[in-house]
Amino acid sequence: MRDFLHESAVTLLDAVWSASEAQVRVRPLPGITPLPRMTADAVLPRKTKHSLAGGTERIIAVGASTGGTEALRVFLAAMPVDCPPIVIVQHMPEGFTRAFAGRLDGECAIRVKEAKHGDGLRRGQALIAPGNLHMMVERVREELTVRVVDGPLVSRHRPSVDVLFRSVATSVGAKAIGVIMTGMGVDGAQGLLEMKEAGATNIAQDEASCVVLGMPKEAIARGAVDHVVPLAAIATHALSPG
Repeated sequence: MRDFLHESAVTLLDAVWSASEAQVRVRPLPGITPLPRMTADAVLPRKTKHSLAGGTERIIAVGASTGGTEALRVFLAAMPVDCPPIVIVQHMPEGFTRAFAGRLDGECAIRVKEAKHGDGLRRGQALIAPGNLHMMVERVREELTVRVVDGPLVSRHRPSVDVLFRSVATSVGAKAIGVIMTGMGVDGAQGLLEMKEAGATNIAQDEASCVVLGMPKEAIARGAVDHVVPLAAIATHALSPG
C-alpha cells in the first residue's frame, strides 16, 4: 500500500507540474518589474578551463521535466548493475523526490536515491537532485561527489538542469554523457551546449516519445545534441555513445 501511495503521489505530481508549466500570458501589474530569468551564472560561474586531472570514469547526466517521471523509469530500468554513475535533475518540488527515488530504486537493478550533499558518484547508482535544491558535480581530489545547495531559480527552476550540466562540463568534460528528456521550457539547453563544448557526447529524446518536446527541441536548436533517439533507445546510446 505504501509503494502504491508513493507511486500515485508522483504520478499526480507530474500531472500537476505539467499544468503549472502551461504558458499563460500574464499582464504585469503597473510599477512591478518581472523577475529576470536567471542563468547558471547565478549559482555556478562559468569556467573556460575544465578540471579533469585524474578523470577516467564516465558519468551520465540527465535532465527532465514534464513527462520525466515515466521517461526516467524506462531509462533507469534499462541500466545494468555496473553502469556508469548517473546524476539526474527532474523538475519536482521539495518532498516528492525522495519518494520518487525510492519507487525507482525498487523497480530498477541499479540503486536510485535522492542525493545528499557530499555523496560520491558510484557505478550502478543514480542520484536524483532533491526538490527545491540545486545539485552540482564537483571533483574533490580524485573523487567525483555532488554538492547540494540552495540558490535562486535558474531557468525558472530549482533544481536546474543547466546548473547540473554546467558543473558536469567543468568537472568531467569529455568523459560525460548528457541526456535531455521530455519537458517544457528551455532548462538544460545551455548547459548541454556547454557539455558539448567540453567534449561530451549528448543525447536528446525524440519527438515521438516525448510528452512535451520543449527541452529537447531547444537543445537541438542550439546545436548541443549529437544523437536524437526514442526513449527506449536512450540507455543503449548512453552506454555506447560512439
